[in-house]
Amino acid sequence: MKRIFSIISLLALSMLVYTCTVTKGISKSKAGNPYPDRTFDSTPSWAYLSPEESLKTFNLPKGYHIELVASEPMIKEPVAIAWDGNAKMYVAEMLTYMQDADATNERMNVSRIMLLEDTNNDGKMDKSSVFIDSLLLPRMIQCINHELLVNETNTITINSYRDTNGDGKADVKRTVFEKPGYSVSDANMEHQRSGLDWNLDNYMYLTYDPIRFRYKNGMLLADSIPAGTGGQWGVTHDNYGRLFLSSAGGENPMVRVQMNPAYGGLDLPDQVSEEFQQVYPVVATADVQGGALRMRADSTLNHFTASCGQSIYRGNSLPADMVGDYLVCEPVARIIRRAKVLNIKGKTIVQNAYYRQEFIASNDMFFRPVNTYTGPDGNLYIVDMHRGIIQQGNWTKPGSYLRSQIEAKGIAKNVGHGRIYRVVYDGYKEQSKPRMLDEPASKLVTYLDHANGWWRDNAQKQMVVLGDKSVVPTLKLIASGQQATLQTKPSALARIHALWTLEGLDAIDKNILTTAMKDEHPQVRKTAVWIAEAFVKKNDEELLNHFANMKDDASHDVRIQLLLSLYNVKSKKAESIAQDIQVKNADNDMFVSVRRAMDRNNDVKTYGARLGNMPPEERKMILAGAATFSSLCVTCHGPAGKGIAVAGTLDFAAPPLTSSTKRLAGDKFNLVKIVLHGLTGPIDGKTYPSIMPSLGANSDEWVASVINYVRYEFGKVNSRRRPTDTIAPFVTPAEVKLVREKNSSRNKPWTWEELDKTSGISQAKN
Repeated sequence: MKRIFSIISLLALSMLVYTCTVTKGISKSKAGNPYPDRTFDSTPSWAYLSPEESLKTFNLPKGYHIELVASEPMIKEPVAIAWDGNAKMYVAEMLTYMQDADATNERMNVSRIMLLEDTNNDGKMDKSSVFIDSLLLPRMIQCINHELLVNETNTITINSYRDTNGDGKADVKRTVFEKPGYSVSDANMEHQRSGLDWNLDNYMYLTYDPIRFRYKNGMLLADSIPAGTGGQWGVTHDNYGRLFLSSAGGENPMVRVQMNPAYGGLDLPDQVSEEFQQVYPVVATADVQGGALRMRADSTLNHFTASCGQSIYRGNSLPADMVGDYLVCEPVARIIRRAKVLNIKGKTIVQNAYYRQEFIASNDMFFRPVNTYTGPDGNLYIVDMHRGIIQQGNWTKPGSYLRSQIEAKGIAKNVGHGRIYRVVYDGYKEQSKPRMLDEPASKLVTYLDHANGWWRDNAQKQMVVLGDKSVVPTLKLIASGQQATLQTKPSALARIHALWTLEGLDAIDKNILTTAMKDEHPQVRKTAVWIAEAFVKKNDEELLNHFANMKDDASHDVRIQLLLSLYNVKSKKAESIAQDIQVKNADNDMFVSVRRAMDRNNDVKTYGARLGNMPPEERKMILAGAATFSSLCVTCHGPAGKGIAVAGTLDFAAPPLTSSTKRLAGDKFNLVKIVLHGLTGPIDGKTYPSIMPSLGANSDEWVASVINYVRYEFGKVNSRRRPTDTIAPFVTPAEVKLVREKNSSRNKPWTWEELDKTSGISQAKN
């Protein structure tokens, strides 16, 4: 009893020390557990630090170290990296991103992809070349065999590049995906797609755009995701194919994790707690978009505001207790959060790995982590954009809080830099580099049981791309748990990868699936159900019977996957199995929520039917607005306009449109003004973390389509004129042009007080 009391006393004392040191704001004060040497800097310097100087600013747990992999002038403004099968590193650079507070020349085609190599295997890049230049802010990169897939800003087109003569520069370019007539909102380059993550299921996932890709015969084939993927910057997956995304716009460090977005979008209020939302910088962080609302008394950021670049650590070089942990960047706080991922009866939640501390924190004011990855060497890699301004121009306009900070502290001066780091642990020794691009499928198959998830993923991808079916017999042996070419019995992870590799090679069969459905590991069983879905949709009675035998499976994940896979099967037996699972798990909110999410997803698929009686030109505009809303506006206003709750609280990141029917149905010209110039200040007495940015850079047609959709969907306004209407409810591009011209001199957002005082109609006409 005395020992317990002593522990409690120590914990209370440590809390007291932490509280006092933070609230006093003493420069270089101790910040408490778990790092005794961690310090808090209340008056940080805004001086540029060299890469060597920056390395001294990091606070990490005992045993962990940060090493420099590459830096300026070798790289500049890095935002994403990708390794090919031989561990050559490609770096996407946004060379025109926010070179000043006005985003001057941001749309110039001068960005590039760098190719870096570590020729002596010491962990540091020593050879570089400009692989591709003259790009517009490259967003997504993915290595496929000897090619690099690249997507740029303001387009959905994806091109493939290849170096055929070995000089480190791409000399062959071809388009692997394009969609003629597809328009992309270019008002804010932060609100566009990213990711292109090749998941276990052989689909590549991205943010924003409601599609995923399959690589077939050298081309990308698009598959629709009606409810969208959610997320903002970055997509990643765990060992079992669960996707993880985050949303800076929604101030949420983890979204859409509960189920694959192809089935529908699902977020649960307790997947991220209020405690998890709080961040703990080691420096005063004055350059926060939300101003005082987002700062503690000591000027530290109090809440995630720029979560991005998340990953699941799946390597073999850091301590084993880190495998499966969730890493997410917060560049405004200059920190990287490490979280434990917990599965609670089928629901995924995260908890900070440390008590009121961060895994990585720096007092270098220009440390801007924007991406994390597990590398070929099994270490954790960090992409540091290392710059002053990290927010896009919509939030740094004259008169804004951020602009005042940028000008007062000279933040805009730091541009043209960038670092790539790796996190290593005591005693790490360099490993041999992969040579997957030079090896046959018979060798690649042996990597499916590698301890590093990077190797497993890339071996699977390479075999699928090669299409060499000579390894099918070996893959079947591994999938069924037999030794095959591996030295020991294949692990559950090897069995899962073998199943998905067979699926990718179009070589999966029912015998392998039924065997896997009886596997001792629940994630192997779940994988078998997931893959068998394609057979069951064709009313395969044999596999449907196996589904029926699994409805009482001990694993929540398996039972949830059964629900997902049975949802679109058109048979009474399938409906009966799904209903039985639903009834038996009625006390579990995951099962209830999954069904609701799938129902919503199905509603989205049939949305067009509601517009059947509308004139074609008006229907086309509303549908265009719906597409824009689902890819852009949903980031802050939430799916179906219901708002995005700041996780762990009852507050919303932006006003829910579903509760603004009266205003949306009112003066249409007010909405035009808001879209053109933005909206700030309290709304109905409530202040929100973010302002509505100006979207006036878009065309008059684009603005009209968004407003018409919002009024139709959430304002319940029919586009047809009623006898009592003095002006048509439908907004035309000509009317947008009129409002734009009338208010051409305006350079700041509107407030509701201003809009309520004057009639939008009279302003538009006069």
